Amino acid sequence: MKTLAAIASAAALFAQTALAQAELDPIVIKGSKFFYSGNGTQFFIKGIAYQQEYSTNSSSSASTSTRYRDPLADAERCRADIPLMAAANTNTIRVYAVDPTQDHDVCMQLLQEHGIYVVADLSEPGLSINRDAPSWNDALFERYAGVVDFFSQYSNTIGFFAGNEVTNNASNTDASAFVKAAVRDTKAYIAAKGYRQMYVGYATNDDAEIREDMTAYFNCGPAEEAIDFWGYNIYSWCGDSSFTESGFDQHVRDYSAFSVPTFFAEYGCNTVQPRVFTEVGAIFGDEMTPVFSGGILYMWFQEANDYGLAQVEAGSAEPSLLPDYTAYSSQMNQINPTGVQMDEYEPTNTALACPTVAEGVWEAAASPLPPVVNVELCKCMIASLSCVVADNVAEEDYGQLFGTVCGLGDSCNGIIADAANGTYGAYSVCNPQEQLSFAFNQYYLSQNSASDACDFGGAATTKSAASPSGSCGELLDAAGTDGSGTVGGSGVSGGSSSSSAAAGHISIPPMDTAVFGIAAYMVVAGFFGAGMILL
Repeated sequence: MKTLAAIASAAALFAQTALAQAELDPIVIKGSKFFYSGNGTQFFIKGIAYQQEYSTNSSSSASTSTRYRDPLADAERCRADIPLMAAANTNTIRVYAVDPTQDHDVCMQLLQEHGIYVVADLSEPGLSINRDAPSWNDALFERYAGVVDFFSQYSNTIGFFAGNEVTNNASNTDASAFVKAAVRDTKAYIAAKGYRQMYVGYATNDDAEIREDMTAYFNCGPAEEAIDFWGYNIYSWCGDSSFTESGFDQHVRDYSAFSVPTFFAEYGCNTVQPRVFTEVGAIFGDEMTPVFSGGILYMWFQEANDYGLAQVEAGSAEPSLLPDYTAYSSQMNQINPTGVQMDEYEPTNTALACPTVAEGVWEAAASPLPPVVNVELCKCMIASLSCVVADNVAEEDYGQLFGTVCGLGDSCNGIIADAANGTYGAYSVCNPQEQLSFAFNQYYLSQNSASDACDFGGAATTKSAASPSGSCGELLDAAGTDGSGTVGGSGVSGGSSSSSAAAGHISIPPMDTAVFGIAAYMVVAGFFGAGMILL
């Protein structure tokens, strides 16, 4: 079976010739600003969120649906919408989920022709980092790599969001460690594939309690681990507010010394109707443009949450433009932000210091991060096992099975992930099916491979174990027999690999070696299949 990355790479070959005549000047980053790479003019994001029938984290936290509409695979919709967005002085769209295996040529060509760039979220519902049970594993990496491969062919791709509001309050700050690991591995993948420079950032919510630590955490440390840009989802300017009443003045002060570009990844409060969009003048005015690089309005499509600029009726290609479109377009067509030329700009801002880990305040250590995803390691581990998860086991049952096996001795040492202490098993980067198989096998071996030790109520089955050799042997030796070792190198340079298992509904909670029993793991069962897979 072809992987997402392989299919996307093949599609790229067919699109390159057609797009060659319409390629836009790539956007590059220098210091805390975006620039056109060709003429060095500063670039400001004049964006619209473009995704139909999709909930971001800011509007939902519980859903079992993994369905979504890929906005760039609907050629008819793009033909109708893109010229209208361009007429509203749009130069960027944000898409929250795309399917790399679909045909996007028409939409991407239209965006190129209308001078519109793309910032894309890397995840999708069902394949993303869950704030309640976070992990970063091989199945997630495959998804992220597939999206990168697809967008790499287009010069109007600015970059990607590795997550959207994954950590949204002080109770789930540990999730940020896994998002930062995703940033690191995605940046490494782009470099290893030899793609042109594309950037990886994060979109955060506006939570005063965690804002300072969040900002510092993703900006601190080695450049190869830190975000390239920072998106800020903010809805504090409601109605005909002001620069000070909305708190925009405070945000300018907060980010004035930030070392990477910052922009509003979502804005457009709708609590006061009709929306008048007077914040546009501030976002692109002289008080903000020295610090912020524009913003992305939420959103194009009118949905139940009532944020749309256009109403799309079933069976009709042409959207009905709402009063919000008229008001927004009027404001956008009055702006003309000016900045600096790239060759005249000398950045002086430096990365922030990493936040200190404190229980209940900030619980994500900056170093070490979760291990680099190594797809080959997980494959080699599975091949070496004698006891694995049976094929007929439903993913919904994994939580209870983890709760059982992880209460039996040291079966789960190799798959634990403790973000606060920076403690990670070598196989914490593997998907839940692979991790559960490893735990089953550890218990099986601890019982001298007794016939009844690989059963777990029919959830486990025996198989022939392959003898590791060559690179597999080296990887497994580094991981150690209990999986608590450190595996050097990475599987990033080899590209993504397919996996039939779920991406990350489950993670193994931190292990307290003094109190290590079934109860400590049963919490996983409550998370599995119940929470929104958070972007």
